[in-house]
Amino acid sequence: QVQLVESGGGLVQAGGSLSVSCVASGSIGSISVMGWYRQAPGKQRELVADITRGGSTNYADAVKARFAISRDAAKNTVYLQMNSLKAEDTAVYYCYARRYGLIYWGQGTQVTVSS
Repeated sequence: QVQLVESGGGLVQAGGSLSVSCVASGSIGSISVMGWYRQAPGKQRELVADITRGGSTNYADAVKARFAISRDAAKNTVYLQMNSLKAEDTAVYYCYARRYGLIYWGQGTQVTVSS
């Protein structure tokens, strides 16, 4: 089992910045990918960004050039730096990890961008 605990998030004005982080614990060996999904009210959960164990990153088109994902392997932590936030970025952000084909989820953290 993998446990994921998110922190950060909150309320920010449009154009502002916010960061969220996610710490993995438990059976973290062989985690191949970690990243972030988000889910806005009434919408499906969508991929925001992820990063492989090798450091390759992937971003949704909607956040490219505004968001940056990074990781600290020693701390088993993944970060998402969100800049130039827009009202449409408002959502619950979920950390996820993939290990041996299984997906693990964090509890989610709310990000609200006021316009």
